[in-house]
Amino acid sequence: MLAVERRKIILELLLRDGKVEISRLRSLFNVSDETLRRDLELLYKEGLAIKCYGGATLNGNANDVSFSTRKAQNPAQKMKIAEKVLDLVADGDSIMLDASSTAVYIAKMLKKKNDLTIVTNSMEVMAELAEKSDFTIISTGGKLSGPFLAFTGGQALATLASFHVNKLIFSCKALNLDGGVFDSTGEFADVKQAMIRAANTRILVADSAKFNRTSFAKITDLNEIDVVVTDKKPNNAWVKALSANNTVVIF
Repeated sequence: MLAVERRKIILELLLRDGKVEISRLRSLFNVSDETLRRDLELLYKEGLAIKCYGGATLNGNANDVSFSTRKAQNPAQKMKIAEKVLDLVADGDSIMLDASSTAVYIAKMLKKKNDLTIVTNSMEVMAELAEKSDFTIISTGGKLSGPFLAFTGGQALATLASFHVNKLIFSCKALNLDGGVFDSTGEFADVKQAMIRAANTRILVADSAKFNRTSFAKITDLNEIDVVVTDKKPNNAWVKALSANNTVVIF
């Protein structure tokens, strides 16, 4: 395995578990501790990990890794979620899509539909859907956040406030039973809050690794979500809580 592939897997483990241990990595990759320390040292320098005894922990800012890195994570789960979302969309719907990496997989699936209107702050989603001549694609505009290929800021919020759509499909960085739904920055949370206000039906897409976690900026409470689509059945506490809010769970 190439060093760059090994570091990619280490980063995925950090994002999923919040920490890695050299002893576990040694068994996983069958390489020396010195090799693993060099791998971790590069992650420290990139600001993605923090050194700790016996391994590393996730840097709190690592939730903001680049779009290309996030899009490559958990592709199988994201595709399964996208397939389930497709069943929730009808020809002719108006939809808002956020700038999450999962939204790109959803955009690929939506091309099977006809005559959709899509409002999005994602450059990647716009590029993915550009070939669909029967789709109306509307960009929010705004301040471009280059590493994330996403628009935020006042212009984006104003554009979102000027529309009302059938469905919002959006993702998050974390969700938990006590706090609700979270994103990594206030700017991204602001955009998703505006999208929530503009939609009749709010569909949250989140793989199971995001459950029972917290991130920096709150997007909304769980009772504002109409549908949750995830890759596997949540535990009983989640099913009970979502059912109490009349939230449909699809997995």
